[in-house]
Amino acid sequence: MSFFVKNILTQIPEISTIHFPGKDGAVGYNKPKGDPMSVPSPDKKSLLEIHLAVALFGFPGLFARWVPVSPVLLVLGRVFFAALALSVIILARGLSFRLTPLRDVFLLLLCGALLAMHWTTFFQSVRVSSVAVGLLSYSTFPVFTAFLEPLVSRDRLDRRDLVPAGACFFGVFLIIPRFSLGDSVVRGVLWGLVSGATFAVLTVFNRKLSQRRSSLHIAFYQDLFAGVLLLPFFFTRRPVLSPRDILLLAVLGVFCTALAHTLFIHGMKRIRARAASIISSLEPVYGVLLALIFLGEVPALRTILGGTVILGAALAVTRRTARER
Repeated sequence: MSFFVKNILTQIPEISTIHFPGKDGAVGYNKPKGDPMSVPSPDKKSLLEIHLAVALFGFPGLFARWVPVSPVLLVLGRVFFAALALSVIILARGLSFRLTPLRDVFLLLLCGALLAMHWTTFFQSVRVSSVAVGLLSYSTFPVFTAFLEPLVSRDRLDRRDLVPAGACFFGVFLIIPRFSLGDSVVRGVLWGLVSGATFAVLTVFNRKLSQRRSSLHIAFYQDLFAGVLLLPFFFTRRPVLSPRDILLLAVLGVFCTALAHTLFIHGMKRIRARAASIISSLEPVYGVLLALIFLGEVPALRTILGGTVILGAALAVTRRTARER
């Protein structure tokens, strides 16, 4: 799941109310008990927007194959065009760019660094292995988050998370053909696990930020700060980019990042947070299918089996977390 999705979902409480936008904003429609037929079904357009957004979030792994630059520069191009597009959206909505208090500046700067690490290690995972391996090993992040959050919030660890954690790492075990750093799949899984772990830390910090800032602002400033931190790599490596490379980076940043984020926000107006969190769990599935269609990458049977276990465990954690919020 993209970090944009997590930003949005952390801002939407899971309640037994379906929200419908009215003249003064969203109004609640409480679900009457014992009368399921009285609750309007989710808007089909909103569902389509959510699915389209998640499908776009599943595309980035393919760009690690299409754009012949290092993962660091790939991330730099992505955040540059994403921040540019998000700034246009913020201006179009008449929102302020004001960034206060100072603690938010430092926290967003830290999150920008984590975002850069997360995407760089994800692209590196795909580069050394495959899109399927990169996406599925990164998808362990809900388990990392479940263990990290109690450390930050000082709550007790929920023992119910131990079973999904064990299942998740059993799935990783299934994906790995042999334990050797010389094996490309092993290296891909290790990079993917680092990507999932950094994303989990980012998620915990974003949860704090989302209590006082909109997901749009969080996304913009994290992209912006990630770009600033990665900019020195552009001048030290001096990549030679063709018009095709620049176009692909623009598509990655504008469509697969900024547009996907905007579609997800808009679709959330009439979709429950729990439903959206479940749909967003399809990101690896969309990504693997897109890699099959556009790259001809056919995942090995053990990758499919391990991925199924990982996604099942991650979905279990995601659904329980959504129910409890």
